[in-house]
Amino acid sequence: MAIYLLDSDVIIDVLNHKRGRRELLRDLAEERHVLACCSIQVTEVYTGTTPEEEARTEELLAGLEFYEVTQETARKAGRLRRDYARRGVTLSLADVTIAAVALSHQLTLITDNVKDYPMPELKLYR
Repeated sequence: MAIYLLDSDVIIDVLNHKRGRRELLRDLAEERHVLACCSIQVTEVYTGTTPEEEARTEELLAGLEFYEVTQETARKAGRLRRDYARRGVTLSLADVTIAAVALSHQLTLITDNVKDYPMPELKLYR
């Protein structure tokens, strides 16, 4: 059993019935894998949600395991952002926070935005 942290693009695809994401997540759940998110994905998903879509969005998010962004996770995110900035790589606060959650809990990240996550120690779903 693996725990998969879903990037916002994946959750949005599920809500919009795109790219076979519903089927992928259903298959992973049937294999007894855990699907998860953190506050960043919730914020990003709700940013693009209309009032009419909120019930469906809430139902999907309620079915995901939720990982808190703790002070330790925030420190890890800050270090990641700082260290990559020193190498000339600009990463968004949201992306380094998602990466820090995944790294802190040894989660595998499912994303289409691989370029946003250059950390070699981060496990990505392929």
